[in-house]
Amino acid sequence: MNSTRPLIFLVFLLILFACNTSNQERLFTEKEIKIVPTPAQMKLGEGFFSFNKNTTLVVTSEEEENYINPLRNKLAQAAGLDLKVEKVAPSKNFVQFILDENFKGEAYQLEVLEDKISIKASTKAGFTYAVASLQQLFPVELESSKLLESVAWQVPVITIDDEPRFVWRGLMLDVSRHFFEKEYIFDVIDRMAYLKLNTFHFHLVDDQGWRIEIKEYPKLTEVGAWRVDHEDKHWDARPTPQLGEEATLGGFYTQEEIKEIVAYAGTKGINVVPEIEMPAHVMSAIAAYPELSCHGNEIMVPPGGVWPITDIYCPGKESTFEFLENVLLEVMELFPSKYIHVGGDEATKTNWKTCKNCQRRMAEEGLKDEKELQSYFIKRMERFISSHGRTLIGWDEILEGGLAPGATVMSWRGTQGGWEASEQGHDVVMTPGSHVYFNFYQGVPDTEPVAFSGYTPLSKVYSFDPVVDSMSVAQKEHVLGGQANLWAEFITTNEQSEYMIFPRLVALSEVLWSPKEKLDWAGFSDRLKENILPRYDYQGINYARSSFSVTADTEVDLTSNVVKVKLQNEFPDSEIRYTLNGDDPGADSKIYQEPFELSKTATIKAGVFENGKQKGQTFEKTFHFHKAVGKDVSYNPVYHDSYQGAKEVGMVNVIRGSLNFHDKQWQAWLVDDMEVVIDMQREVPVNKITVGSMENQGSGIYFPVKVEALISKNGKDYTSVGKIEREFSHSGIPQLKDFVLDFNEQETRYIKVKAANLGKTPRGGNAWLFVDEIIVE
Repeated sequence: MNSTRPLIFLVFLLILFACNTSNQERLFTEKEIKIVPTPAQMKLGEGFFSFNKNTTLVVTSEEEENYINPLRNKLAQAAGLDLKVEKVAPSKNFVQFILDENFKGEAYQLEVLEDKISIKASTKAGFTYAVASLQQLFPVELESSKLLESVAWQVPVITIDDEPRFVWRGLMLDVSRHFFEKEYIFDVIDRMAYLKLNTFHFHLVDDQGWRIEIKEYPKLTEVGAWRVDHEDKHWDARPTPQLGEEATLGGFYTQEEIKEIVAYAGTKGINVVPEIEMPAHVMSAIAAYPELSCHGNEIMVPPGGVWPITDIYCPGKESTFEFLENVLLEVMELFPSKYIHVGGDEATKTNWKTCKNCQRRMAEEGLKDEKELQSYFIKRMERFISSHGRTLIGWDEILEGGLAPGATVMSWRGTQGGWEASEQGHDVVMTPGSHVYFNFYQGVPDTEPVAFSGYTPLSKVYSFDPVVDSMSVAQKEHVLGGQANLWAEFITTNEQSEYMIFPRLVALSEVLWSPKEKLDWAGFSDRLKENILPRYDYQGINYARSSFSVTADTEVDLTSNVVKVKLQNEFPDSEIRYTLNGDDPGADSKIYQEPFELSKTATIKAGVFENGKQKGQTFEKTFHFHKAVGKDVSYNPVYHDSYQGAKEVGMVNVIRGSLNFHDKQWQAWLVDDMEVVIDMQREVPVNKITVGSMENQGSGIYFPVKVEALISKNGKDYTSVGKIEREFSHSGIPQLKDFVLDFNEQETRYIKVKAANLGKTPRGGNAWLFVDEIIVE
């Protein structure tokens, strides 16, 4: 008898059992269900539904076929499954849509059984969202554009009953500052629908470009859609163009393209809200039709930032309102949206004060000031818009001077405007810059693309709640929801736009859709990393990996000249590895476990690692323990109240300021020059002095035009040991710079450092001078 036969047979049975288990009896766990946004209710069953070449899609209309096409196309690409479409359901192995009027609004039910999948809803939005949830039950390989072998195309037996927390879940794209082709808009709409967002706010008009064809006024796009190309200069440092200069940069959407965008969004259950700015942010319109302004002066479309915004519509002329009403009539023909956004923000009323037409209007209407004139403007437009069955919505400045009775407020300057409007009985959409302005930095500015100076990391977006705790029950009922805004001053390409939107929009989608009690940062982080970002990798979406980056909190004890460093990452339980010798971190580098102390010069480099591979960028920071650390510093004049850094020891506390000038390390002077004196407490040999500075011309911060170091043994008689003078030059990139003064070694006790402020910016404003850390060696 061959003794090996029973053993071989046993192995065969084990292999067969394993295969049957993996292909026929797989059990999904709740931890494997990683849908974003997390559904209101889920009940996981046993078993799974398997998609194969015999699976049938049961549809009764072209509209239902549109719902399922995204999934059908993905299965064709990734799985090679060309699923057939039928009108009558077979006995098993099918996906079916069921129209059920008992489901209200955007609610849906997704029921997966072993032999069929049924989707119930009453609206196209509900069906679209159900399919999005079904897609996320598949393996992430579903998003592959290439055929993949050996993937089990299975989804778990599960019942999902789902509906949104808020009715307004939006994203605003600014296409005025930089124009984006309609194909990219289609991509954005697809990605919004996948995240169950339902409002696309289309910012079509601003000073730098008019982007929508208006047939009654062709010059709006012939002139207003184009500007002189100064993209090589900082947005806020671009020269005012001369009349007649060639304008080549821009673009616009024809009315046919607008119809395409609106129709496409409609198939996804997404409402497109047009924004036609007034009375300010309209220099593109005034460039086309100068008579719309108070004084009728000819201007060009500005190529960059404008502040203050004084070229605005004249409310003293009846022709202004005739123009706007004609424009809005065409806009309302193109957009079925209930809401028409009129902007209403940042109107500097200088010209209104000197305009005879405006002053006459104020006298006739009994208006006491220009704020009430703006209120008259908005109220008049609200009456016109409401007379056509639409609702006016505007930024929270429309509250000034009194709010039009039927208006809805979009609160961007924090949530106070929304609070006040809701108290007055108005509906509000919360979109505070603090949490949902996606043009702000999302990671350490030193390693991020140029952005606005605010800081809105992924976790901060997830902490957003449109409802303010102090609101009454009645006020809370007026909160429609919230949205993110991506202003495009610094966004010039599709890839840059994607980088700023994702994954922050994923976080926003959950806080606007899911029940508040289900929000959990740790759970969301896991679902994002495991289920969403891998899908974006397959799709080639250029999402930011900033949330994987390491940041550091530091505490300085200048009595013992010790710095305590705490490394952290946004995601809970991240594996952080670091070095202290300047080497790049690797899979074998030391794992960070608790805060550590530094007492000598070191360069920390750190990164987040998963499965031996680094995720995100490398954090790098040098702590330079130089001779002046902790020494006494006197200031003349003292730094500005707004930027005090670490106060008396701010210049000599080891910790360097970053490109985030709100990081509480920088000391700054407005218009004034800087002069500081460091008392070394005894005579020491010195041969090098380094002065750290920052420039961010878009925020009015400029490098010094002169830096000088002087030394003294008695604190009275000073000798210059080095001086750097530099000419001002335009720069579009925020940057850090060390001004280094080398000299022959000399004994000194007192060190005086002077830095000359630019004084006035090229545009006439007051210049900031930012300085941090004077390093003495």
